[in-house]
Amino acid sequence: MPTIHLEAGFEVRVFLKDHEPPHVHVVKDKATVVIDLGDQDVRPSISRNYGMKAADVKKALKIVAEHQGVFLQEWRKYHGQK
Repeated sequence: MPTIHLEAGFEVRVFLKDHEPPHVHVVKDKATVVIDLGDQDVRPSISRNYGMKAADVKKALKIVAEHQGVFLQEWRKYHGQK
């Protein structure tokens, strides 16, 4: 699973051969939150949280929202255009 972005202790990862919808796994320490990427008309949203504190989830969502377009490009690089 490639790490596509590092920021403020968060690692944003894309799993290879992963399922739809386009999403990223954001890891901090031993916790992970899965964030659906949405598209130009739909903002990113939380899909699943695996032990991440609420304040860190909020920061992770902000990071993904700020880089949504780039992360969608990375998703498509590994999974194809859908």
